Amino acid sequence: MDNTAYSLGGKTALITGGNRGIGLGIARRFVELGATVIITGRDQHALLAVSSQLGEACHFRISDIDDCKAHEELLDELEHSVGAIDILVNNAGRHCKKPSVDTTAEEFRAVLETNLVSLFSLTRHCLQRMMPRGGGSIINISSMSAIYGLPQVVAYSSSKSGLLGLTRTLASECSCSGVRINAIAPGFIESKMFLDIMDKDPERKARILARTPMNRFGQPEDIAHAAAFLASDGASFITGICLPVDGGNAIGF
Repeated sequence: MDNTAYSLGGKTALITGGNRGIGLGIARRFVELGATVIITGRDQHALLAVSSQLGEACHFRISDIDDCKAHEELLDELEHSVGAIDILVNNAGRHCKKPSVDTTAEEFRAVLETNLVSLFSLTRHCLQRMMPRGGGSIINISSMSAIYGLPQVVAYSSSKSGLLGLTRTLASECSCSGVRINAIAPGFIESKMFLDIMDKDPERKARILARTPMNRFGQPEDIAHAAAFLASDGASFITGICLPVDGGNAIGF
């Protein structure tokens, strides 16, 4: 079996929100597979800690995804100092959990601005560089809330549903250039915050596990493995898809 198709050696990846959770899991896996990784976020101390942990192959930049005017300058600087971006993982996002009737237009708009408008801005500038080079992989981190209805996340689910439309449209429009655009919809992924919430709500925990055929929560590494595959040449004929990584939760009864 030729494993070179699944190597990320020689590739440079930009991961937004790469200093914790799913973003950190993806960054770690990409480095293990030989990629040069740049993680971005607003917390300098967290970014520095992760970069030190992952070694010389991991770089970081302090960057607010909402600052659309800075996206072009960021990519120009990275191309000059690190290298051309081969892989973009759009992981950074904003959440808002409250009943729909209590969600204000301002709160709704803020989530869409971060999760959709700002993400599109960064993606657009990456595409302007990737398409003339004839290749690249863009991976959008969506959500199970884009696949079925979850209460009290109206802004978040709307943004993540819109992200699937963005993924398909960009794939239809840009894949002829060699750039592939895909999405991943994580299921219920363990983190300290998530486990604390589950411990305080055992009924919800039991309900989630009851409709998850694999009868467990996921790990950040589960999303990282999927992202690594979609980023690799092993997925060279895959574009425009949304891959649920959820232990079967989306099809559970």
